[in-house]
Amino acid sequence: MPKIDLDAIAPNNTTGYPAEHAGPVRERWKRRLGPVAGLTDFGASHVVLKPGAWSSQRHWHDGEDEMLVMLAGEAVLIEDADGPEGGRTIIRPGDICAWPKGSTNGHHLINESSQDCVFVAIGGGVCTGGGYSDIDMLFDAQGRYLHRDGTPYEA
Repeated sequence: MPKIDLDAIAPNNTTGYPAEHAGPVRERWKRRLGPVAGLTDFGASHVVLKPGAWSSQRHWHDGEDEMLVMLAGEAVLIEDADGPEGGRTIIRPGDICAWPKGSTNGHHLINESSQDCVFVAIGGGVCTGGGYSDIDMLFDAQGRYLHRDGTPYEA
């Protein structure tokens, strides 16, 4: 299997989130690995969270599995409060997290440390939609962001 040259992939911090929900992810830097490696059945990204950054808004996927492998640094995994750790779990290098499709356990990472944290996020399945636990936002199979009442966010 060929080694992926991370330095040859420009990191970006773009997001499709509506402006009012984009702030916390501004210092999330991603390198999409799938296109460079020719992967077509699942996606993978190398992600760096600067101190204070979020991996995403707290979310879940109806039709996609998701897995995360922490490589460096430390972050706090935020999930539903009824979990075994009361909703907050420290994630360190070597830790692996997974969320099966259809689980509505909203999740994201927050880098509350003073150092960068680095992880690989892997996802696969068919995007059928999902939602966000803490804000008035859903996403549909076309990747559009909608309010919970179904009205679209302004472009």
